[in-house]
Amino acid sequence: MHHSSSDSDPALTGDMPQSADSSSDDFPRLALETHEPTVFGRGWISGIISAVLGIAAFGAVICFRFPGLTVVQLRGHYPVDLIRALLHILLVLSFLFGTISLCLRRNKVFGIVGIGAVLLAAALGGSTVSIGGDIQNTWLGLDWFVLNLMLYSAVYIPTERFFALHPRQPTFRREWTTDLSYFFLNSILVQVLGMLTMKPAITLFDWARVPAVVNSLSSLPIVLQAVLCLLVADLTQYWVHRAFHQIPLLWKFHAVHHSAEAMDWLAGSRLHLVDAVATRSLTYLPLFVLGFSEPAIAVYVVIVVIQATFIHANVHWQFAAVQRWIATPCFHHWHHAAEPEAINKNFCVHTPIWDRLFGTWYMPGRWPAEYGLCGSRDVPSGWLSQFLYPFRKLLSFRKQNPTSSST
Repeated sequence: MHHSSSDSDPALTGDMPQSADSSSDDFPRLALETHEPTVFGRGWISGIISAVLGIAAFGAVICFRFPGLTVVQLRGHYPVDLIRALLHILLVLSFLFGTISLCLRRNKVFGIVGIGAVLLAAALGGSTVSIGGDIQNTWLGLDWFVLNLMLYSAVYIPTERFFALHPRQPTFRREWTTDLSYFFLNSILVQVLGMLTMKPAITLFDWARVPAVVNSLSSLPIVLQAVLCLLVADLTQYWVHRAFHQIPLLWKFHAVHHSAEAMDWLAGSRLHLVDAVATRSLTYLPLFVLGFSEPAIAVYVVIVVIQATFIHANVHWQFAAVQRWIATPCFHHWHHAAEPEAINKNFCVHTPIWDRLFGTWYMPGRWPAEYGLCGSRDVPSGWLSQFLYPFRKLLSFRKQNPTSSST
């Protein structure tokens, strides 16, 4: 069995003991691994801030120059003058924090990334960049990625540093680049995923809507509709999620999500495209058929985004008083545990009610010792390799069993 990827092996986590001499010539000058102390005053915090702000500012400038890369529904709602002012502040702060990091830290990579992004953004026009004239809908959401990057980084990077379940697990732990690829693609393809999720239900199941039910549900107060949306969606997702675990054909896709051996907010983004589209479209189907209003569904989507990220986070909060009713990080960490007793447990995203009702609730009163696949760990690293992994497994199975069904 593998040891926990977050506690036991400094070489695995990329985080050396903080008592090590940070001035040693053995420490690289340009590396993503964290070999130096990350406490305040050592340039790590300022480097992270510089890199995040710089990348966000560069992305914002690109959005100005190529507005066709932005989300259609959001374009007309941006306060442009305010955004320009904020963009100017981001550029200045990124440059300042990057300079501080370069001065304090032997490993210069984050300071260089931040300052480099600022210089590129400035070369393209900075906060005075002109808005491009070509506003064709490309079905991309670069602005959504920038907003997500800013928000999640601002919330989770400090939270997982100060309230970490696994304090020695670095922010840039092993395979973080793979999960960042998922985060980037999920954000920038937000319009494509939305279309693939909702279009099948609207096109194929409009006949199933009952006017009396639609009128009754859509006329309820938004708060009540949102609560009902959560319960209905979680019930649907419970069975879809359980099917992805127990049907071999589907598990080949869902195994990608469970291949993460460290839990943090970024690990929640690791989801195969087929898994994501199938789960979201099937979950949205009963919400559309029952006739919940668009504002209520929008509230539900916001809650999904927040809770689905939070339950993967590297935080030590147990929420013991509510964990029987609300899905918490501890509840979902057990779903990812590499322990035989935890296999096929805790499928819900919002409330454990359905797991308790259907006999799959598992909370032994402690946190898991390790995460990832229990048994064979043959899922490769890298987004493209993981995207191809289920199809390669299916092709291999068919070659070995030419007369057998795929499941």
